[in-house]
Amino acid sequence: MSVATDVLKHEHEAILLGLRILDQIATRAKEGKVAPQDAIAFLAFLREFADKCHHGKEEGFLFPEMIKSGLPQNSGPISVMLSEHEEGRALIAAMAASASPVMKGQEFAQAAHAYITHLTAHIDKENHVLFPMADRMIRPEALEELAAAFERHEEQVIGHGRHEELHDMLKDLKKKYLAN
Repeated sequence: MSVATDVLKHEHEAILLGLRILDQIATRAKEGKVAPQDAIAFLAFLREFADKCHHGKEEGFLFPEMIKSGLPQNSGPISVMLSEHEEGRALIAAMAASASPVMKGQEFAQAAHAYITHLTAHIDKENHVLFPMADRMIRPEALEELAAAFERHEEQVIGHGRHEELHDMLKDLKKKYLAN
């Protein structure tokens, strides 16, 4: 495992924890027992951490490097991953539409559970198929540069220290929703 794909897998661990929290938020939303601000804060986490930061690293750096290394752009794993990223964005939008201005718990829960199922399968494909493929096909020097590019991307796109703030927010939501 390279440093570059290890960074992405580590982020997947945080996102999977987030999906466990989302499951509890969705269950409580269905029962009318969730603070809407928690759902909205969690959606902000998904947009900023999972999509803007994490998917930004994949779409802006990893996928282009894999294409440069010979993987087709418009078919195969890259096109599947890009399509799945778009599907995830649509599900986040559906959750957001059902969370504000008034929480519609049943709709939110339905979109949340669809997102959880979708993203769990997506992460599994990346961890067990795409990332090992990247480690095999991308030159070691290019993998090292990817890791550095990921750090620069994080600083430029979400800002210094924001990654840690997002992890702290996740820890707070974990205490609130997964404490039992």
